[in-house]
Amino acid sequence: MSLQIDAVILAGGMARRMGGNDKGLVELNAQPMIKHAIDRIKPQVKEILINANRNQTSYAEFGYPVISDEDTGYLGPLAGMITAMGNTQADYLLVVPCDCPLLPTDLVSRMLEKIESQGAELAVASDGKREQPVVLLLKPGLRDSMKAFLDAGERKIDFWYAKHHCVVADFADQPNAFVNVNTPEQKQQLAEAIAK
Repeated sequence: MSLQIDAVILAGGMARRMGGNDKGLVELNAQPMIKHAIDRIKPQVKEILINANRNQTSYAEFGYPVISDEDTGYLGPLAGMITAMGNTQADYLLVVPCDCPLLPTDLVSRMLEKIESQGAELAVASDGKREQPVVLLLKPGLRDSMKAFLDAGERKIDFWYAKHHCVVADFADQPNAFVNVNTPEQKQQLAEAIAK
């Protein structure tokens, strides 16, 4: 039996450090940032959802369903994950941010192997130095637990996954895989690195 794995790309934030520009739509080397993320994960999953709380029409042009947070008020990545978990029938949901253009092409296979070998509920990616709290593979059945956590006023995702059997998938062999873009300066540095 083959597992169904869907993905959600989180593009629902305020992007304050990008001058309020919608990060997923900011161009990096002539392509919107989210397009780089889509290209990286598309071969690894069955369906892709885009979580966006503004510019939904622009995001819809990429050809995937666009979902907005059920809880309004820009409550952070947890709100986007909860919404996505309620919109998938998959066995697992891959969560990635819209501003990571160099995501590993073996992200799903390595995270899934880690989950299955240790009987875990979710895996979080690490670049070898630190965990990447919004790059995860998790079972959609965890939705109620995450929603209760958010409803209790909690926001820090690492506190949530500490409550579950969580494993870390180490991508130290790809140290730049999770480089993300928060500022125009970082965007410029990354554009130059990709162009080399």
